[in-house]
Amino acid sequence: MRNISIDTVEDAPRDVLPVGTDYPDGFVLDWHRHRRAQFLYSATGVMVVETAGGAWTVPPDRAVLIPSGVRHLMRTSDVSTRSLYIEPAAVPWWPDACTVAAVTPLLRELLLVAVDFDTDYDLAGRAGAVATLLLHEIAALAPLPFHIALPTGADLHRLCRAYLARPDVGVSNAHWAAELNCSERALTRRFRAATGISPAAWRRRARLLAALPLLRAATVTEVAARLGYATPAAFTAAFSAEFGLPPSHTRS
Repeated sequence: MRNISIDTVEDAPRDVLPVGTDYPDGFVLDWHRHRRAQFLYSATGVMVVETAGGAWTVPPDRAVLIPSGVRHLMRTSDVSTRSLYIEPAAVPWWPDACTVAAVTPLLRELLLVAVDFDTDYDLAGRAGAVATLLLHEIAALAPLPFHIALPTGADLHRLCRAYLARPDVGVSNAHWAAELNCSERALTRRFRAATGISPAAWRRRARLLAALPLLRAATVTEVAARLGYATPAAFTAAFSAEFGLPPSHTRS
């Protein structure tokens, strides 16, 4: 099934419903939720999935597992997706929070095949076997750390969302403390309580996540300069320390 709304088929009597969707560059799918769990694979482009509690960046050949009923929005950059909408009872092991994972070559091929299935595909035939194998492959995936927490307090939440939209190495704790009319110490104390990390560490992670879509079309040297790093080596070291892999490994 391609370029259809899941709402039109969500109650079909199949545990796994594959849907392929192509989005225009810069498209934003506004806040919504699904009754089913969703496996959202980025075949091309970069997605950012946001919930009230965080943001998950999904480069090409990665996917995000979205729990059933979780309200979220999606921002896209030249994205073509392959989604699986899955009955929650069929995946009791599904994560409780959104999770980004790398997609294996086998899983990728299964996803590309499955989007051409009809809604009433034969459970006893090849399509049914593919649907079953898809769930086995997803259950074996390892999570990737391409996410960032968002504080729930309205003022901190506003600051963080604004920063995610326009990461700027020039923004400091002093800037944020002035916006909130508090001391830097009070800001840091509140921020650590809300997110588990300091404001400076949070902003660094936000800037490094912003590198993921940039790396699709620019060199590591160009991205390092754009994000304010003195050298490509410094950027690569920071990226590798934050995410456990070099920036060159995230390019499609």
